[in-house]
Amino acid sequence: QVQLVESGGGLVQAGDSLRLSCAASGRTFSRHAMGWFRQVPGNERELVGTIKWSSGSTYYADSVKGRFTISRDNAKNTLYLQMNSLKPEDTAIYYCAAATRYYSIFSYYRAESAYDYWGQGTQITVSS
Repeated sequence: QVQLVESGGGLVQAGDSLRLSCAASGRTFSRHAMGWFRQVPGNERELVGTIKWSSGSTYYADSVKGRFTISRDNAKNTLYLQMNSLKPEDTAIYYCAAATRYYSIFSYYRAESAYDYWGQGTQITVSS
């Protein structure tokens, strides 16, 4: 069983920064991309950003572009989300996900359906 364990969430004020971590454990698996998604209760889960594991190429949603940065550490099997200049509208449950399927077109990893494994989610609350 593959597990994705998230950490780093919490309550912050607008303008603050947070760094989320997502560590993979369990059986060995091949990953081609990982992603961060977020969801506000009552809303659809939305893409935050994705990263190709091998190259480190990234894609970000317009709402977080320039403020959030995705990175990975292959040796630690860990995905990171650095969140700067946080806004109240960033308040959501954040999920990390891993994709084991390979797609030659990077944009395919923007879709929730591309991912096989998901973390439990962690709450980020940004007060104003």
